[in-house]
Amino acid sequence: MPKLEIYRQRARSLLSRSFETPIINLLSRVGVTPNQLTALGLLVSIGAAFLATQGHFLEAGITLAVAGILDLLDGGLARATGKSSSQGALLDSLADRISEIALLLGILIYYVCRGSDFWWQPVLVYLALANGFLVSYLRARSESLGITAKVGVMTRSERVLVLIIGLLLGWIEVALAVITIMSIATWMHRFINAWNSLGKAPK
Repeated sequence: MPKLEIYRQRARSLLSRSFETPIINLLSRVGVTPNQLTALGLLVSIGAAFLATQGHFLEAGITLAVAGILDLLDGGLARATGKSSSQGALLDSLADRISEIALLLGILIYYVCRGSDFWWQPVLVYLALANGFLVSYLRARSESLGITAKVGVMTRSERVLVLIIGLLLGWIEVALAVITIMSIATWMHRFINAWNSLGKAPK
């Protein structure tokens, strides 16, 4: 397992013990289901996207952070309540993609409707979206070929975190540039890893 993935798992384990578990226990007692939590997180993300279209970036960052917390909780709730399922995993993956599209679309709408000062600002939004999706695509395609593809530094979690920080600080272009550059590095890393692994596979 790549060292970076080990660090991610340790961070998630620490977060789970100190934060997730008490909230998950409360949610399970009041009857909230994992799919309901996933749907709520998606709606909150769309709310963040709307705020971004209006240029309310601080509020969008706070709202996106709330959506990120909900996204962290739905998987833990599914495991705690014994409701993990392929359908839930499919819904969660779809919601993740839609929320990412919505937020970046919100920023793009802001640039276009405001009359962007620089031509490269809308282009940067597109590049961040496209390269982020290449990261996810290469993982899915590699795993369909029997190859584990979790290498790289800019997974969806990191992309969301960078966007939250960028929105909160008003450093939108910096956040988009970081996502673009690191996503390119990540999908290239995954491609090379998968290519080499396929080359070693028995004929």
